[in-house]
Amino acid sequence: MASTAKQTASSGDPMSIRNIIAPLLAIIVGMFMVILDGTAMNVALPGLMKDFSSSMTIVQWTITGYALAQAAVIPLAGWLSDRFGAKQVFLISIILFTIGSGLCALATTAEQLIVFRVLQGLGGGMVAPIAMAFTFRLSPPGKQGAVMGMIGIPMLLAPALGPVVAGWLVDYVSWHWIFIINLPIGVIAVIIGLRTLPNLERKRVPALDFLGMLLAPLAFAMLAYGVSSAGGGEGGGGSGWTSPEALTGMIVGGVALIIFIIVELSRKEPLLELRVFKSSDFTRGILLQWILQIALFGTLFLAPVFLQIAKGYSAFDTGLILLPQAIAAGIFMPISGKLFDRFGARPVVIAGLVIVTIAAFMLSGISAGTSLPMLMIPLALLGAGMGLSMMPLNTHIMQSAPKELVSRVTSLTAAAQQVMTSFAIAGLSTILAGRVKHYTVTNPGPDIVYSSYGDTFFVLAAVAIVGALAALLLRRPKQQQSSGPDNEKQPEVSMMMGH
Repeated sequence: MASTAKQTASSGDPMSIRNIIAPLLAIIVGMFMVILDGTAMNVALPGLMKDFSSSMTIVQWTITGYALAQAAVIPLAGWLSDRFGAKQVFLISIILFTIGSGLCALATTAEQLIVFRVLQGLGGGMVAPIAMAFTFRLSPPGKQGAVMGMIGIPMLLAPALGPVVAGWLVDYVSWHWIFIINLPIGVIAVIIGLRTLPNLERKRVPALDFLGMLLAPLAFAMLAYGVSSAGGGEGGGGSGWTSPEALTGMIVGGVALIIFIIVELSRKEPLLELRVFKSSDFTRGILLQWILQIALFGTLFLAPVFLQIAKGYSAFDTGLILLPQAIAAGIFMPISGKLFDRFGARPVVIAGLVIVTIAAFMLSGISAGTSLPMLMIPLALLGAGMGLSMMPLNTHIMQSAPKELVSRVTSLTAAAQQVMTSFAIAGLSTILAGRVKHYTVTNPGPDIVYSSYGDTFFVLAAVAIVGALAALLLRRPKQQQSSGPDNEKQPEVSMMMGH
């Protein structure tokens, strides 16, 4: 099977789903490891504070530094994969992440752990965009939705399973094992990748845009730092939107982003191809993706915090309660891919966002008397809704872009998503902290926490409604219209994904 995939990819002949199962396994293992580790650290912070005798302000940088490193390298992923080959860059990224994991497990101080987490982030940041581009390029025509649905499983399962795995390790073993378990997984991913990932044809690329290379990481990393530093003000886990850290990050990042856009639009072959926004289908899709990103990561942030703070569950128990959400996402992700191939993105995305809206409205009515099943049902609905809407929208965006630009598009969208994730968490932290202050003054009592979380979930429901309405504007791109299940014409693999 591996040799068949390699021969097919190099010759440009059509590839069947059966031929690409082995390469997909390598991609899924690598993505799952990286994404799982990104969410697992949240439940480990109290243990790190105790072991290192450090404050939350310092230990929080194990998460912030990781996110900033990812945001810095994501814009380079497309150029590097075009220049050196997607397989080579993907495997080097996995190796770098695995080495970083081993060093994190050996850290004896908080400062060492922060440095090693940055190394992890430098490797992990390029895994997702390259994996998405790789998968799209290998997908047979008319089956892109189904294949992208398969690759989307780790993207939704890993964030939900992270608290389960990390919670058990923190409660019953040691936080070191959050990183130790990455070592065999990373080795397995590299071995499978070396044997099964095809050597896709490389694309001739211009000399590296050094000014873009400097401005893009600065812009996206500083914006991510600014909004993550804001984090909700007092009681919200951050310094507030008017703090020096938040203002510095947002001002420096914003100025760098404006200069970066001007520079990139003036170049014939830029680092990130921003001209793709000329496609109205692409622009609609990516704006909707940002809304979806806020709803998705806002929920993944709020739910475990609520269960631990308001309900008093342990990290492991919280992970178990969130398990139905992960299972539902895993079930509906491949279903959404097949529905996308048949009906296109619009009806599937709308259906998913409607389910998310219903779930968020159910959570907005939480109170001290809300039973555990009545918490798990809307969480499962959230997983189902995200599973339905996420990958069809991602596939729609890639199909909306010119084929020669798709590898650059995954870098562009991944970099923007990193910032939007930070914005969602910081924004919701701000709203939550504001509602706590409001109820403390106007209606003090034991229900303050529940009312505050209920209001914040209501905001997420409103975001989901906006997304569902925006999804009405989606339409099938021309290449999608002409590449349905009955279309026998297969474009050459070398013409896809910018290679």
